[in-house]
Amino acid sequence: MGESEESYEWTTGTGTQIDWRGRLFEGICLGATLFGILMVLILLVYVTLDAFAITQPGTDPWLDWGFLTNAHSRFPEEAGIYPALIGSIMMVIVIALSAFPVGVGAAIYLEEYAPDNRFIELIEVNIGNLAGVPSVVYGLLGLSLFIRTLSMPSGSVIVGGFTVGLLILPIVIISAQEAVAGVPDSQRQASYAMGATRWQTVRSVVLPASLPGILTGTILALGRAIGETAPLLMIGAAATIFSAPSGPFDRFSAMPRQIFAWASQPSDEFQYGVLAAGVVTLLVVMLSMNAAAILIRNRYQRR
Repeated sequence: MGESEESYEWTTGTGTQIDWRGRLFEGICLGATLFGILMVLILLVYVTLDAFAITQPGTDPWLDWGFLTNAHSRFPEEAGIYPALIGSIMMVIVIALSAFPVGVGAAIYLEEYAPDNRFIELIEVNIGNLAGVPSVVYGLLGLSLFIRTLSMPSGSVIVGGFTVGLLILPIVIISAQEAVAGVPDSQRQASYAMGATRWQTVRSVVLPASLPGILTGTILALGRAIGETAPLLMIGAAATIFSAPSGPFDRFSAMPRQIFAWASQPSDEFQYGVLAAGVVTLLVVMLSMNAAAILIRNRYQRR
């Protein structure tokens, strides 16, 4: 009886110790989450106050309809982001049309068709390494490949889209691989048991089931692409243009490139008010893309 009570007390003490450690770990994770959210909120509040001139009595808001529809001006009250906004949208379209099919095709091949050997493992390792390469390196690659080798126009929409598309391509491949690998193997086996070929199984079973994850990963990658600046500097994207590009071969400027140019202006109105309005516009576009990714994922998951 005494031995049993001693064993019970030891077990209870151990359980209490494990629960204390678990609660400590939970608290640390919660603190890290709240810290990240707090930093983002501070950034949003800071730039929003400057963009709408809330802390500057008697000053009109910098972010208004005129800011969204005007081109750059040497007068901060008349400066706008419209050409850079259109340039960013056109660049994202080029990125999506180039990186999405290549990335998804590569992911499907690696997961469904590629043999299991060391060469394929080497390719997958290199894809993972490419996802961590600094963006300026992709800018140099775009400069060498598209401008100097293929003689494409410097600073054009298509060169910017292809260069940044190379930047996010490893991310698209990895996210698409994870989505394809997440499809239960039992669904594939059921399709084969009904006489379907591998292509029919991929088209009718694997792709529909993995599409939410593929689209989510791609749109999140596009959200990163729209905020990149270093590759645009390397391929010669304009700091400022006064008319929106009308085609893929026109010279363009993007929102992060225009914001970078405003940051170098000597006027405080540009460095704080106009720059903050540009940052808020860029953040709204990025958050809208992320929200679209969530809506698309939820829609296909319900199906």
